[in-house]
Amino acid sequence: MAGLVDLIAGDRRITRVAQVAEWAGLTVRSLQRLFAEYVGAGPKWVIQRCRLQDAAVCVAAQDELDWAELATELGFSDQAHLTRAFTATIGVPPATYARQAHAD
Repeated sequence: MAGLVDLIAGDRRITRVAQVAEWAGLTVRSLQRLFAEYVGAGPKWVIQRCRLQDAAVCVAAQDELDWAELATELGFSDQAHLTRAFTATIGVPPATYARQAHAD
């Protein structure tokens, strides 16, 4: 199971549970059960957290970002979806996070 989590964390192209299930040779439901048992969270949650970590790295590393493009690249439906998820998880909106990261 750790290998699947590492795969998700290391490959920004993974944005959907079905991608991980296919790679693992499992059905989506089987993958969900395994994650619940061994990780304590579903694969969708793990994917979203990894992509939000990727977003935080991008935001901190770059002065100018195309937010809509980043949202699409990381598997969010649009910029607003990324902003809501980022704010809920990180605690501040991406623009505020970027200002704080660049002020340090």
